[in-house]
Amino acid sequence: MPVYLGGVCVLLPTTPQSPSRQGKGIQACSALPPLSSSSLPAPNTTPASIQAAAARRCPGRRPSRPPAVDSFSPSSEIERQMYISSEKLENAAELLGTAPSRVQVPGLITKQAATARMELPVAEPGTERGEGPLIQCPYCDSEAMHKLAQILLPGLAAVCVDGTTGDPFHSPSVVAVDLRREMVDYITQRSESFIADALIESEANQEGPDAAVPDDPFEAVSVFMDDFGSTKRNIIGHVSGWLLSDSRDDKIDDLVQEMEATRFWPLERREAVAETLLKNVDLRTRFHCPEKYESEARLADHKQQCSFRPVACPNDGCRARVSVRCARDHDAACPYKPLQCEQGCEKRLLRRDMDRHCVTVCPMRPMKCPFGCDSSFPDRDLEKHCAQFLRPHLIKVLKAIHKKARSEDELKDLALKLEKYDGDGKLAKALDARPLTNAVKDLEAKMKAEHSSRRAVLH
Repeated sequence: MPVYLGGVCVLLPTTPQSPSRQGKGIQACSALPPLSSSSLPAPNTTPASIQAAAARRCPGRRPSRPPAVDSFSPSSEIERQMYISSEKLENAAELLGTAPSRVQVPGLITKQAATARMELPVAEPGTERGEGPLIQCPYCDSEAMHKLAQILLPGLAAVCVDGTTGDPFHSPSVVAVDLRREMVDYITQRSESFIADALIESEANQEGPDAAVPDDPFEAVSVFMDDFGSTKRNIIGHVSGWLLSDSRDDKIDDLVQEMEATRFWPLERREAVAETLLKNVDLRTRFHCPEKYESEARLADHKQQCSFRPVACPNDGCRARVSVRCARDHDAACPYKPLQCEQGCEKRLLRRDMDRHCVTVCPMRPMKCPFGCDSSFPDRDLEKHCAQFLRPHLIKVLKAIHKKARSEDELKDLALKLEKYDGDGKLAKALDARPLTNAVKDLEAKMKAEHSSRRAVLH
């Protein structure tokens, strides 16, 4: 039924009510004075007459709370009046004993709707169905997270060294515990506001949106640690950083080794911090999964197909866990990957042992002739090469033995005689200049002795 309340037409519900409640409602409405446009109160105040009537008619009911200050700013005089009317409507509905939602006024702006218009968007929006906050996929790039965790320990060591340089009462290892906690809090807070700060700075500099997006999370975290270190560095630390950089680097390396040996900050704990930092500064989602779902069931289905899900390396001995999207890159560089010898021998070995094998023991490793000729061949062909080029090698050795005592033709004749006299093949088995030289000297001595014996027989 229509009732005019303070100049506003109110459609009360048509459900039958008891005579006592109807009488109270009529009395309450009649007690309210009519409103004129000139006597409208401010938008954020409740009329005193309504509160007084509520106190007289319903002494056990609490008076309505005035709306929060600055909860809504009407954009026009019409909206202001309709908003004021909504306040009267709620108070009147309370007196009439009915829910405000059942009292219908066409075009009326309720306080709830007005306040909702001024609310800021929340960080975790609801689902499309409005069923609650979305659930973020927890996966990120394991390799990137591990790389980021690796730079945290040297960064902390640098802060400890710079902060205690010239301090006779504190050493870097003593202040490491407190500085670790402060550094983690500082870089975490910086990472949470990093993207917003970058966007604001880009807008202030009138740059494009692409220029504001940080591309390298590792560089951003390094900047955070440098900024934190500058707040802890004393004047002596500044000077030593300029003049004694080598000594400073040595102290930092020593402290890092000490922390690793004592497990002061284990890798798994650093990776937990690195995961948070990576997700905060990775706006382009290159290193973490951006997907969100409204239920655990859908998230579980996504995890089975997520390209960032971690998998164990299949190579024996490797304990690395990498993202699926990076598995191929890891396999291409995994030190425990078994491979065929790069130089073509039949041996299979781990990638980490490949360089040492190829340089030291591989039969296919390239080598040059030990006698100084220009030939180059695999190591396994050395004997074949020495047997094939025995005469040139003999001439080189004879030149070194006899120097300029004999001519080139005499050396060639001597080399030919030595080859014929070598019945055991010792010359061909010599694979280096020294054993060949010794073999030549022995043969020459035998030839001289045999020649002397013959001359003695003839005489």
